[in-house]
Amino acid sequence: MFTHWLTLWNLQVDGELIKTHNAQLLPVLCDGAPLMLKLAGVEEERRGAELMQWWDGDGAAQVVARQDDALLMERACGTQNLMSMVKNGQDDEASEIICRVISRLHRARTYQAPPLETLSQRFGALRSAVLQSHDPLLSLCGVMAEQLLSDPLEEVVLHGDIHHGNILDFEARGWLAIDPKGLYGERGYDYANLFCNPELSIATKRPRFLRRLEVVTQTAKIEKQRLLMWIMAHAGLSAAWFLEDDDLDLFAGRMAIAKLAADEMGC
Repeated sequence: MFTHWLTLWNLQVDGELIKTHNAQLLPVLCDGAPLMLKLAGVEEERRGAELMQWWDGDGAAQVVARQDDALLMERACGTQNLMSMVKNGQDDEASEIICRVISRLHRARTYQAPPLETLSQRFGALRSAVLQSHDPLLSLCGVMAEQLLSDPLEEVVLHGDIHHGNILDFEARGWLAIDPKGLYGERGYDYANLFCNPELSIATKRPRFLRRLEVVTQTAKIEKQRLLMWIMAHAGLSAAWFLEDDDLDLFAGRMAIAKLAADEMGC
C-alpha cells in the first residue's frame, strides 16, 4: 500500500505503521528530514488533506506533497503533549494554546478555499438522532444547533475536529494542527469540542468546565452564551454519532457535557 509512495517520493520508513478509523500513517524520512506519510481511507480525510495544503503551514503542519489519497507532511517531533499538560494541572495553558492555534487557522486568506462541508450538512446526524430518540436533552441540543445554524456569525473555514490530540508540538515551529475535516461555518464550532476532551473524567467535572469556559471566552474573544450553545450543539452531534455506533457509555458522556452547558445557561 505504501510502496508506491515510498518510491515516488524517495522516502525511508522511520517507525511503526499507525492505523486510525479512517486513515493509515507511516513515519518516514526524506533526505534525513522526519515526515509523516498519510493515506486517506474516506472522503473526509481527502478533503482534510486538501485543506492542510491550503493552510500552507500557517497554523497547521506543512504539507510537502499531496497526490490522490496520499499526503506527505512534516512530522511533530516535540516532547510536549497537550493531554499530558491537562493531566499535570496545566489545563489553562493547554486551552490557551488550542485557542491560539484555532485563531491562526481561522485567519482570512486571499486565495480560494478548497471544497468544504457546511455545518448544516454536518449536523444531519443530530437531526436524525433527535427524530429517533426520546431523550429531552438531546432534543434540546438539536434546538440549539438549529438556532445557531439559522443565524450564523463570523463564518470561516473550520478545522472541524479540534481536540488535544490534534494539536501537536512541532518544536521550533510551535504548536500546529493536524487531521482537519474541512468544514465551513461559524467559528464558535471549532472551540466546542475542546470541552469534551481530553478525557470525560476531566471534562465532566463542573469546576474544570467552568474554568475552561472562562479561559476560552477570554482567549478566543467569543461570547459566553454563544459558546455554551455551541458546546450543547456539538455534544449533541457527537452523542448522535455514538448512538449510531450503539456506544451508550460514550453517548452518556457527551450528554453529561451538554448538561453542564445547559445548567450554565439556565435551561
